[in-house]
Amino acid sequence: MTHTKSSAFAEVNEKVAQAGEILGLKSGVVKALSSCEREVVISIPLRRGDDVDVLTGYRVQHSSARGPRKGGIRFHQDVDLDDVRALASLMTWKTALIDVPFGGAKGGVAVDPSKLTSIEKEEIIRRWTRSLVHVLGHHRDIPAPDMGTDAKSMAWLMDEFHRLEGFQPACVTGKPVELFGAAGREEATGRGVAMIAAATLKENKIKVEGATVAIQGFGNVGRYAALVCQELGMKVIALSDMSGGIVDKKGIDIKAIFNVASLADVKSDNRIGSADVLEIECDVLIPAALGNVINDSNVDKIKAAFVVEGANQPTSTSADRKLRANSIVVVPDILANSGGVMGSYFEWTQNIQQFSWPIEKFRGELDVRMQKAFVNVNETATKYNTDLRSAAFILAVERVANAFSQRGSL
Repeated sequence: MTHTKSSAFAEVNEKVAQAGEILGLKSGVVKALSSCEREVVISIPLRRGDDVDVLTGYRVQHSSARGPRKGGIRFHQDVDLDDVRALASLMTWKTALIDVPFGGAKGGVAVDPSKLTSIEKEEIIRRWTRSLVHVLGHHRDIPAPDMGTDAKSMAWLMDEFHRLEGFQPACVTGKPVELFGAAGREEATGRGVAMIAAATLKENKIKVEGATVAIQGFGNVGRYAALVCQELGMKVIALSDMSGGIVDKKGIDIKAIFNVASLADVKSDNRIGSADVLEIECDVLIPAALGNVINDSNVDKIKAAFVVEGANQPTSTSADRKLRANSIVVVPDILANSGGVMGSYFEWTQNIQQFSWPIEKFRGELDVRMQKAFVNVNETATKYNTDLRSAAFILAVERVANAFSQRGSL
């Protein structure tokens, strides 16, 4: 059976509806919270040799009930409107869950970033910005990097926005530190994942020191999650990226390999396939690559005690149920990987105040707030006698619904 992509937005809304039912929300309110406020689809002509390619770009704004919309821009050949809607919606629940004053949005361009030159990439992001400048802005909608984009892309976006609207560095987050970015933002998502992993172990009375971790993905999130897990005393015993994976039961020295371009460049006697890392026996499994990697085909082979979701939607709905039935605790993406948007919030506030924090303050603030979000989700799970994913959605949906009604939207 092939996985149909069209279900991503419906899957998120299913969780919203379940939370709404538990909270006793009226059906109209649930419908409002399940709809996107605005969807913009644009065409992006790109000069290729002596001809032109026409790419499709998106910006979906899901909710502004709790503040300006916030969300990344993804460059990937499979990006479509349903994908972007689902991710925009997840941002609404993520920002509400960690209690930062943002709503949710997401952007994307359907293009394979590995086939683009740097000049083509710059041209695409500038055209995307020009086409959408009327719906962007530091008090309207603030983009950030995502799959296929990075700090350099955000610098181009900011530069284009400045040409059109004047100096407003808070119009985008995830910028280079030299161009109004925040020290600590780049590592924030991975750091948050590691802090949540440690909090999960403590909550379940397992020693953090020496706990074993397997991580799928060695991009920005997986890399920093691995590094911080090691700093906290955990043992990273398996890692994988697109080139394959490595295993060392004694623990991989993350500091030593942190800057490699790919895990193919790491010498190892014990190499495995990219997906095999998911089936390693360990305390904590962190899927930090693509979505839907834990599914019906491999869910029964998962041997971790805890799954901490570093990627967005890495677990299919049916696999999620199966993991719970197998007594595996799943810490949901909207909690586990929310360190990135927390970091973006810190960058945004610093830009608005035109004042920068030292990295120690950034890390300290991030750790405290991630810990608080974790405690809140656990308390909600206990209160409603439910799993962590359902609890996260109950907490987030309740906050957005309250903001919605207090604004007089109902």
